[in-house]
Parts: sequence; structure tokens; C-alpha cells
Amino acid sequence: MTIEQYISQQEPERQNLLSEIHSEIVKADKTVSALVDKMMGKDMIIYNAPGTFKYGLSSVKKHISLHLLPIYSVPTLHAKYSELMPKASFQKGCINFTSAEEVPMEILRSLLSDCAKIDLAKIREEYLQSKKK
Repeated sequence: MTIEQYISQQEPERQNLLSEIHSEIVKADKTVSALVDKMMGKDMIIYNAPGTFKYGLSSVKKHISLHLLPIYSVPTLHAKYSELMPKASFQKGCINFTSAEEVPMEILRSLLSDCAKIDLAKIREEYLQSKKK
């Protein structure tokens, strides 16, 4: 299934927002490649950086979920953006929301720009090296 097909199968009132977020992710982070695949048993748009999952975008029964591994790996990002987007529901590594009002695009662009700077493979390697000591 293509990304366009996935988006077209979602609720009509969510399609524009999903398309816009998808476009912003690929524009902000040139290291990722996108495909539709299963994660946590559900189809979603998966964005992989070299060697690792980085983002996921899904539309489920009650909300849209934007999975962002960088906010899980870098707690200061999580804290900053959960304050800037108080209407969205921040989990450990994802943001759940039902409308564009909950995730203002200007703030989301800034979040994606900050996330794009995070090298998850490097963080993982540093973590593994620290475990060897």
C-alpha cells in the first residue's frame, strides 16, 4: 500500500491533516524514508532513518498518533513540546490528538526540525558502549 492510499483510507476529516504532517516530516528530516507497514499491530506510515525507526504516523479509532522516537530518547524535547502543545496528549514517545488545533503546524514544524537533528543511531551506539564499561 502506498502512503497516498493509506491516507485516502482514513476518515475524510483527517486526511488533510495526515497529508500535511507527512509532508512536514519528509521536508524536515531528509534522513528518513517512508513506507506503510505494521507497528503495534496496526498499519501506519513508518519513517526509518538509516538503521532505525524514527517516526510513525497513524490514524486510529479515537485519534491521530505521531510517534517520535527522538522525544523518547531526549527528555528535554518531550518537556519543551508538551508545554507548547498542552491540548495534545503526550505519551512517552508519541503525541495523540484529534484535530489540527491540538498540534499547531508552526510548533509541529519546530518539533520536527529539532527531532531531525537527533542521530538515534549515535545515541544507541553511545548507550551500548556505556553498558560495556
